[in-house]
Amino acid sequence: MIELAESRSAHNYHPLPVVIASAEGAWVTDVEGRRYLDCLAGYSSLNFGHGNPLILAAAHAQLDRVTLTSRAFFNDRFGAFAAGLAELCGKDMILPMNTGAEAVETAIKVARKWGHDVKGVTEPNIVVMEDNFHGRTTTIVSFSTDPDAHDGFGPYTPGFRIVKYGSADAIADAMDENTVAVLLEPIQGEAGVLVPPDGYLRQVRELCTERGVLMIADEIQSGLGRTGDTFACDHENVVPDMYVLGKALGGGVVPVSAVAANADVLGVIKPGQHGSTFGGNPLACAVGETVVNLLKTGEYQARARELESVLFEGLRALPGVTAVRGRGLWAGVDIDPSLATGRQVCERLMARGVLAKDTHGSTIRLAPPLVVEAREIEWALAQLEVVLTGSELRTAEGRP
Repeated sequence: MIELAESRSAHNYHPLPVVIASAEGAWVTDVEGRRYLDCLAGYSSLNFGHGNPLILAAAHAQLDRVTLTSRAFFNDRFGAFAAGLAELCGKDMILPMNTGAEAVETAIKVARKWGHDVKGVTEPNIVVMEDNFHGRTTTIVSFSTDPDAHDGFGPYTPGFRIVKYGSADAIADAMDENTVAVLLEPIQGEAGVLVPPDGYLRQVRELCTERGVLMIADEIQSGLGRTGDTFACDHENVVPDMYVLGKALGGGVVPVSAVAANADVLGVIKPGQHGSTFGGNPLACAVGETVVNLLKTGEYQARARELESVLFEGLRALPGVTAVRGRGLWAGVDIDPSLATGRQVCERLMARGVLAKDTHGSTIRLAPPLVVEAREIEWALAQLEVVLTGSELRTAEGRP
């Protein structure tokens, strides 16, 4: 199966050599019947677990009714989804799309249109961060500082000013009368789960308000319960002008994304100026509304908060771990490079029944579904300890 996939698909990914056939909760099973604890959760798309029964029930019920109308017509699921998500975000309205990259592109377009219409700017610029990851479209990679994402894909889209992440002063220095927005991740995921200094988000919020600039928070990975709050911005009681959402919004079932903002921002978009055939489709709305309702209970945010200490205290106690960053159930773990690369650690973890993902040299990321149990996290940490101490000959005993 791996050989067929490798021979017939573009090599834009380098997957671990495991072929998953089924999944439930925090666990997946390969084609040979081996079980693995999923500590990636589809890059946080599966916050509510594989096969969440409420999400699946909503999807199954909608599949029997209608799945697509296009936005040429209203559908009976769209209004409730839009209202529920807008309320969750504390905003007036949403603009639904499908993938996270589409939502980021939407936010960029909205910010530029707002700049033209509201600020009277003819050549708007947007301040962005070093080491960002917002997707891989042509416009987005134009302001990436990752050579793999950026190099060889020019000519590049102008209008972006790249500054150091975590420095409000750097943002202030980059702003001028043509600046319409600041786009950032409250926690940088692909860069290694980088948490900014305390107070940074508040400083950015204050700066944007003072300068009349939109603050855009890409919460595609950090949002919807992952960090122990509904949004990572909540940790500093910051409300951006625009939320960019995706991944977990689709419950791991369908791609669902959205931009949420008030009417004075999203209202600049008129019919024909932006759209998506599948954005806001009935199936996506049924799933998205269920996700919103799950988040309204606060249960998943609470689980991430409660299990944070299990994950982080356990990681910091491991030999060979040089740094741990993150919040909730989302960790970036730096491994002593003399021991192994991040890829090698993930391959050895896979052999012991744990699936994780490497990034940038000897860093691995851990982000299990929020339904994971404390004992399962402890078991995964025990497997990581075996990998780091070089005693892989021990069997993965005591698997939950």
